Amino acid sequence: MRYSSGVELFAFVLLFSFFRGNGETGLYLAESRDGHHWTALNGDKPLLAPVVGESKLMRDPSITRGPDGVFHMVWTTSWQGKTLGYANSRDLRTWSEQRTIPCLPDATNCWAPEIFYDTSTKEFVIVWASTVPGKFPETLGKGSRDYNHRLYSVTTKNFVTFTSARLFYDPGFQVIDGALFRKGGKYWMVAKNETERPPAKYLFLTWAKSLSGPWSVPTESISGPQWAEGASPIRIDSYWYIFFDKYRDKKYGAIRSKDLKRWEDVTDSITLPAGIRHGTVFQAPEEIVRGLRQ
Repeated sequence: MRYSSGVELFAFVLLFSFFRGNGETGLYLAESRDGHHWTALNGDKPLLAPVVGESKLMRDPSITRGPDGVFHMVWTTSWQGKTLGYANSRDLRTWSEQRTIPCLPDATNCWAPEIFYDTSTKEFVIVWASTVPGKFPETLGKGSRDYNHRLYSVTTKNFVTFTSARLFYDPGFQVIDGALFRKGGKYWMVAKNETERPPAKYLFLTWAKSLSGPWSVPTESISGPQWAEGASPIRIDSYWYIFFDKYRDKKYGAIRSKDLKRWEDVTDSITLPAGIRHGTVFQAPEEIVRGLRQ
């Protein structure tokens, strides 16, 4: 089986990073050969416990592997706070010291960061959702409580210095959980419409020729009528898969497509560890996964 992040093909094992509960126990990993049948690693125990951030949680762990073989992970540290968590590892077992990445000084929250390596600029891009009081008054009150989310981003080459946070994506409605991938020379993003009044709460796609935009008109729902979030896209053979958290149903869903237009629901063929929550599907060399099995 061969997998792709949208740029190159690798004969690697698929891994799924995830959390359980409220994120207080830390990082879990599962492996798969086909993207359908997943087995928990490390004895189904957490590999890394959270120690940084306002609430010391490890929610929404997003992992990508850099060109030097180092895995970089970012995560949500608190329901309300101004930082993201960060750590790195070469083997996914031994991790660097955890530290925080500042988001926005005026933000109410910093949710669900997704990390993406841009081969064109040789930079890592971190995208997350924040509510900034006073911004986008036209959609205030259309989401949960006083939240009014848009997507923001920073870039870095070394995880020591970061660009200033900027508004990354504003589709004219509340939006969270933006996950990037490459296809056909374009940047694609799957994200969640976070509008609650009237209910939307679905996943959609948009694309751009540059990460600075402009982004295309959002598609209609690709996840069906159920409430969905935490999408993770990856190519497996000739299909693009999107895994997502059907959080109201307390289970995971999956769809696949060859052209990003016609989607097939394959949820019933997916088996995952119990209690899995919002994470990321990525690739790792067989020798690294062998160590995690032990």
